[in-house]
Amino acid sequence: MTGFARAQGQYGATVWTWELKSVNARGLDVRAKLPSGHESLDGPVREAATKILKRGNVSVSLSVNRSGEQPTIKVNEQLLLELARRMNTLQHRFPEFSAPRLDTLFSVKGVVEVVEEDEDDEARDKRFSRMLVSLGHALAGLIEMRNIEGARLLSVLNGQLDEIARLTKAAEGTATARPEAMRERLKTMVETLLQASPALSEERLTQEVALLVGKADVREELDRLNAHVGAARDMLTGDGSVGRKLDFLCQELNREANTLCSKSSDVELTRIGLDLKAVIEQFREQVQNIE
Repeated sequence: MTGFARAQGQYGATVWTWELKSVNARGLDVRAKLPSGHESLDGPVREAATKILKRGNVSVSLSVNRSGEQPTIKVNEQLLLELARRMNTLQHRFPEFSAPRLDTLFSVKGVVEVVEEDEDDEARDKRFSRMLVSLGHALAGLIEMRNIEGARLLSVLNGQLDEIARLTKAAEGTATARPEAMRERLKTMVETLLQASPALSEERLTQEVALLVGKADVREELDRLNAHVGAARDMLTGDGSVGRKLDFLCQELNREANTLCSKSSDVELTRIGLDLKAVIEQFREQVQNIE
């Protein structure tokens, strides 16, 4: 979701530049920094961005310059006099403080304003329309840069999915996951239950055996891990926004890896489960870069 783009445009004597910056975020947050007199563009800017972007903190900046024209400096005398009057009153109440200089009062916001040459409504609307066209070019450039980053990231994500698939296959080959090994373990556990003193009721024995079967069989978790890897590959090769879907899939992958570790009864499967958790976390971190 990271990227940068710039687009320039001109209408008459007015030249402008759009700059767009995008960084990772769970959702979409568009912030526009517009010069004075261009506040009405805020809504169209957000609308244009949200049409093509789904995730990321996006900063939109517009700079405007009227070439060949000298701006007019206007002093808000009414505000200046009001400030001077109030400062004079405070000076009498607190004589230990020196009176402010005129240049200090000039630095107060609103006292001195830079006034551009008046522009009629029709000319302004045309200029704003051209500006939004330039914004579209900048957004297209941002998308292109984000797509380039996504193409580079795709190989990384596929490599991590390959590693998750490899570790899942390795888990399937451990003694704990083999049917004959599970049967032997269950047989031993059931014999232990039958020898319990006092003897367990038939209903209690059935419940205990069902719990043992559930804990001994890790094939369901392994099947789901394989299914999640396949779903992730489909998302990465599909169209549209998949970032949030992959976020959810990472949670499911991690859930299965946690269950695998909790069910494990041998060191080898536990090691594989921990390796799975590490790779899944790396995959989750990279998914944060995907729209």
